[in-house]
Amino acid sequence: MGRHSRKGPEAKAPEAGPAPAEPGAGREGTRPAPGNGRRRRPGEAPQAPDGPAPFQGAPQVRGGHPEQREPGGGWGTGPAGRPGPPSRTEPGRTAGEASAPQQPQAPRNAQGTGTKPLIPGPRREFVEAFDAPAARPPRATPAPERVAPADPHGPVSDGGEQPPDSADGAPKDSRGGRGRTFTGIAAAAVTTVLAVVVAGQVAHDSGGRSGEAQAAGVDRDGTDGTSRSDDRNTPKVAVKPLSYEQKMAKAYPLAPKLKGSGKFTAVPGAAKAPGKGRKYVYRIDVEKGLGLDSALFAQAVQKTLNDERSWAHDGAMTFERISTGDPDFVITLASPGTTGVWCEKSGLDTTVDNVSCDSAATERVMINAYRWAQGSSTFGPDKLYSYRQMLINHEVGHRLGHNHVSCRTPGTLAPVMQQQTKSLDIDNIKCKPNAWVHPQG
Repeated sequence: MGRHSRKGPEAKAPEAGPAPAEPGAGREGTRPAPGNGRRRRPGEAPQAPDGPAPFQGAPQVRGGHPEQREPGGGWGTGPAGRPGPPSRTEPGRTAGEASAPQQPQAPRNAQGTGTKPLIPGPRREFVEAFDAPAARPPRATPAPERVAPADPHGPVSDGGEQPPDSADGAPKDSRGGRGRTFTGIAAAAVTTVLAVVVAGQVAHDSGGRSGEAQAAGVDRDGTDGTSRSDDRNTPKVAVKPLSYEQKMAKAYPLAPKLKGSGKFTAVPGAAKAPGKGRKYVYRIDVEKGLGLDSALFAQAVQKTLNDERSWAHDGAMTFERISTGDPDFVITLASPGTTGVWCEKSGLDTTVDNVSCDSAATERVMINAYRWAQGSSTFGPDKLYSYRQMLINHEVGHRLGHNHVSCRTPGTLAPVMQQQTKSLDIDNIKCKPNAWVHPQG
C-alpha cells in the first residue's frame, strides 16, 4: 500500500502551511494553493517532525492522490516551452508564498484562490464527450419516394430523435456538434444529388415518350416494362410477294349467292398475241365490288389461252388482250347473280348449279366469280390452280364454237369441254379432272 493511502493520524503540515480543511467539508473546503501540476519526487518534499508530509502546493483529492494534469491531448496546451523544475517551498513559508517562475492559473471549477493555475483546464467539448451519457442510435427517417441512398447499408440522414441529456431538454450527440453537422451536410448532399439525377431521368424519359407517342399518333399510359423496347430498332421482315402459281392455287372468300352491282370495269393494260395463227382480240371486264384481284385474272386468261396445251396448240390460233377498242368478245368476271342475268339473255340457266356460261347472244363470256374464287368439289382444294385453267378453256371453247363432250373411257382424262364443274362421272363413266385441250402438249 502506498504511503499516500496509509491510514492513521492525519499528517500535520508545517506551522507556516495552510490551515487544514474542516471535518465534513469534503471537496468544498479551501484547497491549498496549486503548484505546477507535477508530482514531487519523494526526496524533494520537506519532512515534518512526525513523518513525511503531503505534497506541497498540490490540491488534495479523495484517496490522498493529487490531481494530475499533463500538457497536450484532451487537457489543452500548456504554457509555451517545457515547464521548469518544480519550486521547493522554504521552511517557514506557506505554499502560496513560495516563489514560482510562472504565474499559476486557476484550475477549471476551482474554488481556491483567485490566482491562475500553471496549466489550463481541458477543452469543453472533450469533457462533454466523456461526461455525457451514450446517446440512443438515431432513428432513420423515411427516404424520399423513388430516391434510394447511395449506400443501402448506411443511414441516409442523421435526423433521428435523441433523449434530452441537459437541463433545458436539448439533445446531445456523443460525436459533438461538429460531427453531427458534417453528417447532416453529407446526407443532404447525397440526397440532393440523387434527387437531381432522378428528376433528370424522369424528364428525359417523359420527353422521349411524348415525342414517340406523337410520332406514332397514339397515346401511351407510361407503364412498361418491362422492356425499354422503344429505343430498339424493330427489324423489318421483308414479306416476299406470292408468285403467280401461288396466287392461282389460293382460294379467296366469296359468297355463293352474291349478286353484285352489275357494273363492269375494263382491266387496264394490254397483252400482245404471242403466236402467228388466227388472232382473237378480247377485253376483260370485272364487276365492281367483287374484291378479287383483277390483274391476276387478266394474267391467267392470257397465259392459259396462249399455252401450247390450249387452243393455241401447233400455232392454230393466238390471243391478244386489249382494254379499249372493238374486241371479238369480252371475258367477264362477275358475281353469281350477275352471271345468271347475262346467261339468261342467251337462254341459259346457271343458277341451278351456280356455274359459268358463254352468253352467245351477247359479246360476253361469263365466268362465275364464286367458282373462280372457291373452285369445285370435283377438283378439290388441292387442284384449284388446274380448275381455274379448265374454267377459262371451257368457256372460251364455247365462244370458239365447241359444244359439250363427255368422257367415254373410264379412268382417262376428261375432255376439257365436259361439264367438269358438275361431275366427272357421266353415264357411269368416271374420268379424271383435266384442264387442257391437248393435255399431252
